[in-house]
Amino acid sequence: MSPVRSTLTHLKTVNARVITTLMAGALVLSFPAQACTRIAYEGLDGMVAVGRSMDWVENPQSNMWAFPRGMQRAGASGQNSLRWTSKYGSVITSMYDFSTVDGINEKGLSANVLYLGVADYGKRDVAREGLSVTAWGQYVLDNFATVKEAVDALQADKIQITTKQVPTAIGPVDAVGHLAITDRTGDSAVFEYIKGKLVIHHGHEFNVMTNDPTLDQQLAVNDYWKPLNGAFLPGTENSAERFVRADYYLRNVPKSGDFRQALADTFSIIRNASVPFEPIGKDHPNLDPTMWRTASDNKNLTYYFESTTSPNVVWVSLGSLDLSAKGKVKRLELTGNAILSGDVSGGFKDAKAFAFLETGQ
Repeated sequence: MSPVRSTLTHLKTVNARVITTLMAGALVLSFPAQACTRIAYEGLDGMVAVGRSMDWVENPQSNMWAFPRGMQRAGASGQNSLRWTSKYGSVITSMYDFSTVDGINEKGLSANVLYLGVADYGKRDVAREGLSVTAWGQYVLDNFATVKEAVDALQADKIQITTKQVPTAIGPVDAVGHLAITDRTGDSAVFEYIKGKLVIHHGHEFNVMTNDPTLDQQLAVNDYWKPLNGAFLPGTENSAERFVRADYYLRNVPKSGDFRQALADTFSIIRNASVPFEPIGKDHPNLDPTMWRTASDNKNLTYYFESTTSPNVVWVSLGSLDLSAKGKVKRLELTGNAILSGDVSGGFKDAKAFAFLETGQ
């Protein structure tokens, strides 16, 4: 049988599990959601880079922040909110300056919070310490140096994530998501709350994440496409198809120990999974345009940011900032569409830390 015929035959023999998964995916894509993508690239000589896109219905008014060690934090979850003191400094990107959605800490642990419409954190139980979903990523960056540390601490599920709706240009959107983390070794974990229960996928193989459906279902869809080995790739912007493309290119891109090549590869894959500025609304209820992209160099502790409306990639070296307990909170203003380029470490200004969105009942 010819390769083409074999491939076509394979395309016609989708098993019932995959069909069910695809149908489930179609159903969960029927409401507004952000459509982000995240990948973790492992190269040579310990090179690890994490890239993500931020897709949203409107400009999320993002800024970059530098947070030092020793900050007193509260979980913004009403009664019995979690409280902690940050052990590690970090550089993050905010959303509306009330949420940490992306960043890296000084130990080389990166965190990426992406939308997950089916996320269910359960009914609020005030006997458990609460943590606003807008502070979830920051809590991990503040407290852990490795993925294993975070998994060991969080798998007992003693903390309850809380959420609420966020007003947007097309109406209220639930602030719900899942969290991916990656450390300097390339170890990764994805945290999802399904029917009120925490599900953790831990290992180097969990290096791609998009949105709905849940990761186990995304992996089932991806298992169908893998044997095709790129002969056909799904080309739409929905979550499952972006997952397949990101996984294929991540598996097949040449691996490099050079940070410039590694970051170029990482950005190229994330750009391939990005969404153009097409019309949104009732005809495209789940396809929001890509507003910005980031990449974390977990080995060299450098954080890169690319706005879709700016011609340049900018970066900050964590080593150039004072993230010690004596350091100050600083912000790099991004919301004014300033034309920035190159190393912007010197552009951070002293600022008052933003407050996480209160989500407690």
